[in-house]
Amino acid sequence: MTVTDLVSYEDALASYDPVMGLEVHVELGTKTKMFCGCSTELGAEPNSQTCPTCLGLPGSLPVVNAIGVESAVKIGLALNCEIAEWCRFARKNYFYPDMPKNFQTSQYDEPIAFNGYLDVQLEDGEIFRVEIERAHMEEDTGKSTHVGGATGRIHGASHSLLDYNRAGIPLIEIVTKPIEGAGERAPEVAKAYVAELREVIKALDVSEARMDKGQMRCDVNLSLRPHGVEKFGTRSETKNVNSLRSVERAARFEIQRHAAVLSSGGTIVQETRHFHEEDGSTTSGRIKDNAEDYRYFPEPDLVPVAPARAWVEELRAALPEMPRVRRNRLREEWGVTEHDMQSMLNAGAVDPIVATIAAGADAAAARKWWMGELARNANERGVPLDELPVTPAQVARVAALVAAGDLNDKLARQVIEGVLAGEGDPDTVVEKRGLKVVSDEGALGAAVDEAIASNAAIADKIRGGKVAAVGALVGAVMKTTRGQADAARVKELILERLGVEG
Repeated sequence: MTVTDLVSYEDALASYDPVMGLEVHVELGTKTKMFCGCSTELGAEPNSQTCPTCLGLPGSLPVVNAIGVESAVKIGLALNCEIAEWCRFARKNYFYPDMPKNFQTSQYDEPIAFNGYLDVQLEDGEIFRVEIERAHMEEDTGKSTHVGGATGRIHGASHSLLDYNRAGIPLIEIVTKPIEGAGERAPEVAKAYVAELREVIKALDVSEARMDKGQMRCDVNLSLRPHGVEKFGTRSETKNVNSLRSVERAARFEIQRHAAVLSSGGTIVQETRHFHEEDGSTTSGRIKDNAEDYRYFPEPDLVPVAPARAWVEELRAALPEMPRVRRNRLREEWGVTEHDMQSMLNAGAVDPIVATIAAGADAAAARKWWMGELARNANERGVPLDELPVTPAQVARVAALVAAGDLNDKLARQVIEGVLAGEGDPDTVVEKRGLKVVSDEGALGAAVDEAIASNAAIADKIRGGKVAAVGALVGAVMKTTRGQADAARVKELILERLGVEG
């Protein structure tokens, strides 16, 4: 990889204004492909989910997936777009090995949804409006696997393998209008927009929108212009960025790279670029085609799509509560700060917490376990919270055992550890591991008496008014009971025995 010259981020922003355009591809969660009946299920043998239509064989005819159209309308409505009364598909012509038809069925100048916006909230609570140019329907390409090279890319590979299972998977491409005025916060705005868009898509239940699985990916278009200049600069397009962090890093890197080229008297080349996760850099891909190079023309084998107005309004009325509205409501109900809510959102904990509360836990306990012990476990395993082998109902049961005094926090952590290890539900783990809190007052009293007798000097200090020293005796009792005593009750008993008020 060649070394790219950069200027500091601060120097770049001192001379130039960034302008962004974000193109997000969302893979819809339909059971069949966009224009044929082939399955979309992941994990099948390569090229086993294909047919004459998605392979582009002569004589095959496409049929539009009705659920794909419905999903597109829902997305458009959620993004405050106008829904076209009449639109049609087009052929986007270009040759690439993973395009079996040598064209992509897409929408060009007649998208199903257009002229919308999405308000996103930045880390400090500021609301930034991102305007939407359009959302249109199209199909995905196949997948190329380049073998024999060091980078996994075609350069240096000895040969390539093609899998057409993904060819024809329904996609919605959401394209913003030029994002201006973000200044130094442009990378943060990019990340916040994609994050909010992902939450909207998930709320609509049209896709899982898992960026790590390629179900949602972002192309980051960026250009710079000198302060005071209205004309946009030449843009680069960093393709298929697949995490929120990477969207932010790609935008920041391109700002620094563009500024370095322009400041040295160079010219920005309009091109696609590859993003590298390991160091946050980008490298050149190919010269970027203009729209006319794709030779768009209306798809002759598909009839136009004309969503009935009454149907569109039915879909509008059935839209779920939008994520930002929902978060504000939950934040008020839970009594947490915007920063706390943002942390829960970043951790993917909002939905698990909601489900745990629905299963009977109080909000504070649900937040505590998901944002504490469970978040730590997810981080150690390198998986999202919702992929941990524990259910909200099980977390709620742990919280209930703590609230009832049957477990303390230390024992509860061991119970969660057992559940995650596959030892059964919380009650089973408690029984198998013998983790219940020692609640027998006789046994507890005996342990307290033993601790006082064995630590006479500390007991004298407590009688003399140094109540803080009681912690040492509490620790001794907890050791004797293997951590299975209620520390608060132990402290009460010690002070009672010593005749000291707490």
